[in-house]
Amino acid sequence: MQQPSRAMKDRPAPGPAPVSGRAWLMLGLATVGFAVNFWAWALLSPLGPRLKDSLELSSFQQSLLVAVPVVVGSLGRIPVGALTDRFGGRVMFPLVSAATIVPVLYLGLAGHSSLPALLAGGFFLGIGGTAFAVGVPFVNAWFPPERRGLAIGVFGMGMGGTAISALTTVKLVDAHSMADPFLLTAVVLAAYAVLAALLLRDAPGRTVPSEPLGRRLAAVCALPLTWQASALYAVAFGGYVAFSVYLPTYLKTGYGLGQADAANRMAGFVLLAVAMRPVGGWLSDRIGPVRVLTVSLGVVFAGALVQSFTPSLAPTGTLAFLAMAAALGAGSGAVFALVALLAPGDQVGSVTGIVGAAGGLGGFLPPLVMGSLYGAYGSYALGLLLLGLVAAAALLFTGTGVRTAVTRRTTRVPKPH
Repeated sequence: MQQPSRAMKDRPAPGPAPVSGRAWLMLGLATVGFAVNFWAWALLSPLGPRLKDSLELSSFQQSLLVAVPVVVGSLGRIPVGALTDRFGGRVMFPLVSAATIVPVLYLGLAGHSSLPALLAGGFFLGIGGTAFAVGVPFVNAWFPPERRGLAIGVFGMGMGGTAISALTTVKLVDAHSMADPFLLTAVVLAAYAVLAALLLRDAPGRTVPSEPLGRRLAAVCALPLTWQASALYAVAFGGYVAFSVYLPTYLKTGYGLGQADAANRMAGFVLLAVAMRPVGGWLSDRIGPVRVLTVSLGVVFAGALVQSFTPSLAPTGTLAFLAMAAALGAGSGAVFALVALLAPGDQVGSVTGIVGAAGGLGGFLPPLVMGSLYGAYGSYALGLLLLGLVAAAALLFTGTGVRTAVTRRTTRVPKPH
């Protein structure tokens, strides 16, 4: 009797009924929107070294410049995630995309001539970073539980928008003017906002919460899952964000690479992390997110330890960074497979907002720490050692508290049919 029931339990996941073509279309549109908004969110990072030289910024000021959009985009995910639970992605995706156009145009046309102007523009540029908290609950509602790890992992590939920025921003400035990459991004944002308004549709069975925003956030904060996933995402996605915004500076300062070469290498790091995010979600659907996180955090620990010795880039340093990129991408996918598995359906957006905020904040601190430590000691070794210690602590937490919570929940509550 057990054999047939297990077979029937496994059969619905790949079948055509639970995952329609329309669901995949909505996933594709959401992923494009995430990528476009992340492209805008990351516009200042590739220009960090250039702005440091032209405005005579200190290492800390340069780090602050690229970190401000990160922290604002991260904290903004909390209300945006809750609003998405209430109003849906059909409303929120065009709204966030259109709102991001304003700071993009400001920075390109007038806001790049002084540090205060850049910080003000960067503050509102953070709006683009909130798109993540729109997409996760939107995609989650379209897919059955057995496929959400993969679906949200595919959506997470939109973080490759930072690679678009890395590959195009400096080239456009060199070939034309400082305004060009910002104007191009503004046009793409506007086009996506119109496309999303015309084509996006919320899932038919989407659960709409009726409680006030404050009460919903309080209920989400009471869930142990919220804080467990937040801690892990602060390390996994926070590490990715930190490297994606600070790697050009690190490679230029630590290895003497040119600005374009450093930006291209950062793009390679980002693309590998992006490619591994759906892999992490797919593996989590099959072997469980705890196992995927265990391996991922172990690789980050080893890579950070190796890189703390500042080995030559060919091949040791490159391999260390690529290994960390793959691990951080897979780990990020595994965290949201965990959220999709355990979060109540009408609270996914609110949980995503808080967890996403934790991930972004995890990316805000390391650039500031790295810039401060380099300014004090002339070396990045201590900062990388700190990353390794944080990864080791997260690894221990995954193997104890998170594993216990997942085991307790999955044995007490049977999987949905």
